[in-house]
Amino acid sequence: MSMPRTYFAASVIAGTLLAACAGQGATTAGTSAAAVSDAATTAALEKTLAGDHRSAANRARDVYRHPKETLTFFGLRQDMTVMEVWPGGGGWYSEVLAPVLRDHGHYIAASFDPKTDSKYTLDNIKAYADKLASRPDMYGKATITALQYPNELKPVPDGSVDMVLTFRNLHNWMSREAAEPMLAAMFRALKPGGILGIVEHRASDSVPQDPRAKSGYVREDYAIALAKAAGFELIGSSNVNANPKDTKDYPQGVWTLPPTYREGDADRKRYAAIGESDRFTLRFRKPL
Repeated sequence: MSMPRTYFAASVIAGTLLAACAGQGATTAGTSAAAVSDAATTAALEKTLAGDHRSAANRARDVYRHPKETLTFFGLRQDMTVMEVWPGGGGWYSEVLAPVLRDHGHYIAASFDPKTDSKYTLDNIKAYADKLASRPDMYGKATITALQYPNELKPVPDGSVDMVLTFRNLHNWMSREAAEPMLAAMFRALKPGGILGIVEHRASDSVPQDPRAKSGYVREDYAIALAKAAGFELIGSSNVNANPKDTKDYPQGVWTLPPTYREGDADRKRYAAIGESDRFTLRFRKPL
């Protein structure tokens, strides 16, 4: 079984702060309309989402993560070069992106820095590589690289990718005072006009932002300001991943909710009824 191709290569908040969008569906900012993927990509997404390479547990989370709608909003096309930043050991979105891009585009997973003594990090790197190796028919053309502050900030040649995506990771970089250099690295990686898509747990706009995001929640206006400070322009926002049931005031932060259930069996039915977190979905562009 062949392995996928592999190579390993704080805080300035300025500008206008934008309030979180209300309602369902997509809204846009600036002059660009919301993106719509082409029909062939939409068909490939539908086929991949129904594929037998996805576990029942992963498919069950589609109701919270809305992968087809989210990727369509970002403007994914199957002929793009797309870099996903920090797919994690499980590679939930890799199961969707890598097969869709396999024949006509290129999927790049920008994972953790392998030069580490952290067992957790090394275990995640191995689990992810093993996952890709397990289905060469789906993942065999994927590339794994590294993007992690402070030592791995050039995952690909500058200006070489069409789209950068990251899902529920901004709070992780904020906790390490690494959001700015990570966003700067993504900016350099993108071609002019390239797209950055961010999904993140949405904090209440009535609560001051903790710069370290210890609860796992990030204010939407704060995230927008971070991306703008890195040079991006906001061209769209969507509430496709919104969850109005999420009160965002839990003892263990966002990890109180499914799928983590950090409180164990305490109030588990209540948290299950809420579901996964309320999330903002933002589309940025690297200026031409």
